[in-house]
Amino acid sequence: MWGLCIGALVIISITHFVYRWRNPRCNGKLPPGSMGFPLLGETLQFFTPNTSSDIPPFVKKRMDRYGPIFKTNLVGRPVVISTDPDLNYFIFQQEGVLFQSWYPDTFTEIFGRQNVGSLHGFLYKYLKNMVLNLFGPESLKKMLPEVEQAANRTLQQWSCQDTIELKDATASMIFDLTAKKLISYEPDKSSENLRTNFVAFIQGLISFPMNIPGTAYHKCLQGRKRAMRMLKTMLQERRAMPRKQQSDFFDYVLEELRKDGTILTEAIALDLMFVLLFASFETTSLAITLAIKFLSDHPLVLKQLTEEHEAILNQRENADSGLTWKEYKSMTFTFQFINETVRLANIVPGIFRKALRDIRFKGYTIPASWGVMVCPPAVHLNPVKYKDPLAFDPSRWEGVELNGATKHFMAFGGGIRFCVGTEFTKAQMAVFLHCLVTKYRWQTIQGGNIVRTPGLQFPNGFHVHLMKKDTREQQTTYSST
Repeated sequence: MWGLCIGALVIISITHFVYRWRNPRCNGKLPPGSMGFPLLGETLQFFTPNTSSDIPPFVKKRMDRYGPIFKTNLVGRPVVISTDPDLNYFIFQQEGVLFQSWYPDTFTEIFGRQNVGSLHGFLYKYLKNMVLNLFGPESLKKMLPEVEQAANRTLQQWSCQDTIELKDATASMIFDLTAKKLISYEPDKSSENLRTNFVAFIQGLISFPMNIPGTAYHKCLQGRKRAMRMLKTMLQERRAMPRKQQSDFFDYVLEELRKDGTILTEAIALDLMFVLLFASFETTSLAITLAIKFLSDHPLVLKQLTEEHEAILNQRENADSGLTWKEYKSMTFTFQFINETVRLANIVPGIFRKALRDIRFKGYTIPASWGVMVCPPAVHLNPVKYKDPLAFDPSRWEGVELNGATKHFMAFGGGIRFCVGTEFTKAQMAVFLHCLVTKYRWQTIQGGNIVRTPGLQFPNGFHVHLMKKDTREQQTTYSST
């Protein structure tokens, strides 16, 4: 008898739990959608790799079924996903009032609990100003010659090799430049390869969060652990032997740490370094890789881009003199090309926030403490705004001035958290393209299979025979596998 009673109570409890999971409490009308399986939610479907350059299938299927705003559950957390331009804009504008930056615990574990994306208020603004000290317009003006030298040096090295893996080689170029500016890191003089640890980290970044040896997520955490150990050792060595003059961002951080009453801690500083290194080299290298593919696929675009950059050389008294800031800012078509590249790249598949209180929008209620995910790919591939959205067409940006995020373009985030490295990324891309199209020509051979990655697709076996314009005998093949 008692056994039957206990069994009945267990069944009732489980039934009640499942009902509450599928029907969360809300002081209003929740957006449509499914909360998935108890505890797991729709996490597995969310982490399914994208097999095209279109909107991720997880989002696209639910947009078709539920509309532009829908609910789900990811890694045990209720989340509202927005593909609605008005709600996205509202979320960014209400940062710190109705919403705050938030990421699932698994992402926080990966990037560090003190990472800049998890900090708010004065501390976030303080760190943002620190980063602007390195990547702001005035610093970029001084940095432009270094960016050009790095691009020329890399292209020269590629031209002397038989085969180069494009994505990896581009990432190496960007990482070396950024690491030198941040921490004066030079791989040839280090006993351990810092970038190797970041590669291991990235390979498991978009993976199911199962921390078991052998899984991609575990390798990701181990890569972060090793990279953080290296950064901490470098910081301690610099503290023991401080420099007389500031030469990199590490020196600036150490100066801040030494100030009386500083709010900066060593843990926050190290997490900041980690995020800056990751964001700069991984996202920019993806964008440059895709840019070269677009140039190879669209000869008329390549012709127009080349004409713009050759015109810059023709207007100089000395064609071999370095790029000036004025010349950089004059690259009108180049910036249109970059805008179109990052629109289609959709490097960031989701931007997360958390509702600070119940929020009503377009008849729906987002409960307090729920997560909210803005989906940039759905915005950038919206056929209502972009005619033939999957087509590469830089001319769609002609006459368009972008001074931040808009309702229909958020490749670099939006609101008060608009990416502070945006100008640095654009400068790296523009300068690299300038060096490439003015000094080199290439012949494209397309072949192989398609490599599927979340949010992007790159052709496996995509080769470009690169040769100097003045000495066509030197050539290289590099692939974006």
